[in-house]
Amino acid sequence: MTPPGPDLTACRADFPILGQRLGDAKLVYLDSAATSQKPQAVLDAMDAYYRETNANVHRGVYALAAEATNRFENGRTALAELVNAPPEGVVFTKNASEAVNLVAWAWGMRELRDGDEILVTEMEHHSNIVPWQLVAAETGAVVRFAPVTGTGELDLAALLGMIGPRTRMVAVVHVSNVLGTINPVAEITAAAREAGALSLIDATQSVPHMPVDFAALGADFMVLTSHKMLGPTGIGALVGRPDVLGAIEPFLGGGEMISDVRTDGSDWADLPHKFEAGTPPIAEAVGLGAACAYLSNVGLDAIRAHEIELAGVALEALSAVDGITIFGPDDPEKRGATVSFSLPDVHPHDLAQLLDREGIAVRAGHHCAKPLMRVLGVGSTARMSGHLYNNADDVHALVEAIGSARRFMAG
Repeated sequence: MTPPGPDLTACRADFPILGQRLGDAKLVYLDSAATSQKPQAVLDAMDAYYRETNANVHRGVYALAAEATNRFENGRTALAELVNAPPEGVVFTKNASEAVNLVAWAWGMRELRDGDEILVTEMEHHSNIVPWQLVAAETGAVVRFAPVTGTGELDLAALLGMIGPRTRMVAVVHVSNVLGTINPVAEITAAAREAGALSLIDATQSVPHMPVDFAALGADFMVLTSHKMLGPTGIGALVGRPDVLGAIEPFLGGGEMISDVRTDGSDWADLPHKFEAGTPPIAEAVGLGAACAYLSNVGLDAIRAHEIELAGVALEALSAVDGITIFGPDDPEKRGATVSFSLPDVHPHDLAQLLDREGIAVRAGHHCAKPLMRVLGVGSTARMSGHLYNNADDVHALVEAIGSARRFMAG
């Protein structure tokens, strides 16, 4: 067991939804890998935008529009600072899925040729599989899958051995949304670059939980989504190296992403705006900026230490449940605070419904990772996933409720 991390219990009071009760039960929210809850600071920032300065951005010369633009762009700057990326390399998208699609279609459709290879892993979310499959079907490229070991870790040696002269893109998840596994992405991106391939990191499950330095990781692209990092839904980002983004043609066309439009063609706006067609999600960018500020103020090092401790408590407590199978590394230092498990006598969906009766919210299903489910030999799992507002009491409430659910199912 690692030494206890800082006590972030006081942060719970910043999240209004966590104070509610579900009948006689206190809400125990353990589904942050699906979506995180939002602190009051995020709610206030979005409300203030609509109350004080609602106007379209980048277009109006009047004061209201200038202030709206300022708050919108401050959101971009806050995100860029959080992940150590240049603001011109931060492209707002609808979510991480759209960010992967942007790269797959804007870069892949123009650059991939018959027999080229896109390398992903067996632990990817569908969002980092399906776009590549779609583009591969159009271009003749091949999507290859690096294997996962029996301990729920990436087979790094196998992945590195699969990078070859036909590899054009290596797209890997930083932290698995099922296994909690933290992958050595800096080593992977370095190998991709040495082979002349580009790299993309799915940082959806890492950016909200630990320090992530885009420049240091050495990737060409990184994708993330606001709603998993204490921000609102409806906005995510593609973070890219400006030199790489600058060489790619736009994915969507329309207003805002042009510098000139003529009857014989159009010229594109500078980065990042050439990839942001139409009116953007303004209030959502403001909320995302507030979420980045909140994470920075708490400290991502502190959040990571807290979640190592939380993962250790969860692994120890769940391991005591008779007959349970826990998926992923057994070392809290090698994983996030996401723990998937299965029971021999209760289906994950039944378990999730019974836990809900006691106010405990967990996810059950394939978690948008069906290839990984097949590797694990299951159709679905139950999954608890913590964040900075969770503590050991939440884990113990979960374990106690699992016992109640099993007794209920046994009649």
